[in-house]
Amino acid sequence: MFYFVSIGLGDEKDITVRGLEIARKCKRVYLESYTAILCDTDVTTLEKFYGCPIILADRQCVEEKADSILQNADIDDVCILVVGDAFAATTHHDLYLRAVQ
Repeated sequence: MFYFVSIGLGDEKDITVRGLEIARKCKRVYLESYTAILCDTDVTTLEKFYGCPIILADRQCVEEKADSILQNADIDDVCILVVGDAFAATTHHDLYLRAVQ
């Protein structure tokens, strides 16, 4: 299963309980790191609080290598963490449509 998880705009505690549960159970967790900026935290802090390793997904990764993000998402749980609203950027809509296909 492929999940989009909005993590808020501030620090590591802005994630919802359900979002945190999803991140903790996923085999791969990506952080989309270019459409919005984390204000009061960093990846290391997120990894400690969420209890899982996080893979940074820059613009090239999300837009040009989306297939690698979605690889095996039909078998394994995979999520992408998005700062702010998970569907605010058209890039996220594109990734969603690819996941559905």
